[in-house]
This record gives sequence, C-alpha cells and structure tokens, in this order.
Amino acid sequence: MALPSRVKIVEVSPRDGLQNEKEFVPTDIKVELVNRLAAAGFPNVEAASFVSPKWVPQMADGAEVMARIDRRPGTIYSVLTPNMKGFEGALTAGADEIVIFGAASEAFSQKNINCSIAESIARFEPVVQAARAAGIRVRGSISCALGCPYQGEVPVEAVVDVAQRYLAMQVDEIDVADTIGVGTPKRVREVMTAVTRVADPARISGHFHDTYGQALANILAALETGISIFHTSVAGLGGCPYAKGATGNVATEDVLYMLRGLDIDTGVDFDAVVDIGQWMSAHLNRKGSSRAGNAIAAKRAA
Repeated sequence: MALPSRVKIVEVSPRDGLQNEKEFVPTDIKVELVNRLAAAGFPNVEAASFVSPKWVPQMADGAEVMARIDRRPGTIYSVLTPNMKGFEGALTAGADEIVIFGAASEAFSQKNINCSIAESIARFEPVVQAARAAGIRVRGSISCALGCPYQGEVPVEAVVDVAQRYLAMQVDEIDVADTIGVGTPKRVREVMTAVTRVADPARISGHFHDTYGQALANILAALETGISIFHTSVAGLGGCPYAKGATGNVATEDVLYMLRGLDIDTGVDFDAVVDIGQWMSAHLNRKGSSRAGNAIAAKRAA
C-alpha cells in the first residue's frame, strides 16, 4: 500500500506528556506550551484533563489552562474526560474535542477501574451522547492495544471489539494505543489491519510509546496499513508508569524528521518544534529524549 501523502499529528505533551511529572508545572508554562504548539501548526493539541485532582494533581488547573490559552482558528483543543463531571468541566471550558478511554485488556480494566471492558465503555455512553448533543467531537482511546502490564499479550479480537463498541457510540476518531510501548511492527500491522476492516482508516490513529525503542518502526508499519493520524509528544515528554525509567510517548521531533524524509506533509514547523522541545526540557531541568531534537539543537550550538 502506498504511504499517505499527508499525516495529522495530534500533539499530546500538555496532557499525556506532563501528567506524570512529580513537580507541579506552573499554569503559565502549560498555557505557553499549548500556545506555542498551536502556533507551530499542530491541527490538534491535547491541552488538559478534567479528571479528579486527587488522582492526577498535575492536571488540577485544566479549567484555568483552557480559559487562558489563545484559541487559534482551526485548531482542535482536546481534553480528557472520564465521566459526566469531567464532561461538564470540558463543556464549560469550551473544549473542541473530548477524549474517552477504555482498555483492550480485561486485566488492565479490572485492576485500574474495577470493572469489565464492556462496563467501562458503557459508562461513557451518556458522556458521548452529551458531547454529540453539544456539537463536540469525541475521540475514543483503546489503551493496552498491543500489550498489557498485567496479562501480557492482548488478543487482536479484543482491540477490534472495543473499536466496534466505540463505533456503535458514534465516536469521531479511535486511538489504537500502545500504552506500555511493547508493540513491534508485525503486531502493529496485524492490529491495524484488523481494526481497519471494521472502521475507516481515516478515523483511526496510532498512539505509540517508545519504551522499547520501537515507536518509529511501529509508526511506519501503521502508515503502511493506511493510518494517517498519529499522537506524539514534544521532547518525548511523558513517562511510562508501568516500566520504571522507561521513556513514554514517541518524540514529536523524531516523528517529524522521519515523515519529512518520507516526503509526507504534516503542516507543522519542524524548527519551531525543536525550539519548543528544548525550551520545555530546560524548564523541567533535564534533557529531552528526542534524538532528532537534541541533534539539531547541538548542531545549532556548534
């Protein structure tokens, strides 16, 4: 299959990237991060999370972040909403898209939210209905689609089952997420091929973590199955809570560098993204995990 000529990058660093940071990142920095990412040309920025601050204290200022960002016309600002309370916060905050999340792993679902996959997704039905009534886009994320920290291998049929449940609820986009970064290209091809048999590839996105260094290869494998939406995080922000010391999200700079080499258009300013990654890493007092970003920064400094 020919590779897509254009790819949509969903930048997740303000939410998925920062949520595991132990030190609270000031609201001013979060707002600037979102604004700089939107200005760099990302069509979709995951800006905040409306979850209980008790569970994710880093995201406690979600409403303030959403109130203070400079809305760029045409940019989709997404927020994570686990329930109706979260949705009400998202609605008040003027979110363009809400993100719901269910696991493809029964063990993960039971361990994290004490219910089955089917029950967890059924809980989202009122949230999705409310979002659709309000004209807000809905994205459904399938976590542990390529492996689970508790049960290990996850059957392809389980991923397809969650995708079909989301489709029945009329979500706009479905994320196939390698939450712990254990996927490899062969498995990615199998999973994406199976999911695209039940859903339009234009509505499917790949969310890959780089725990085992496979994320770029997995993105290429997904591209080869017709997927053209990917989630990335500037400077590789976002740890993996289930693998100590492991990196989390694939670095945006690395993905942009690869896509540019494949002559695939993203509409995103690569040099601006390198600057953002270096700026954010400096604020966090550590080197970012983007090889391309760090290489370009070193070249500039030479």
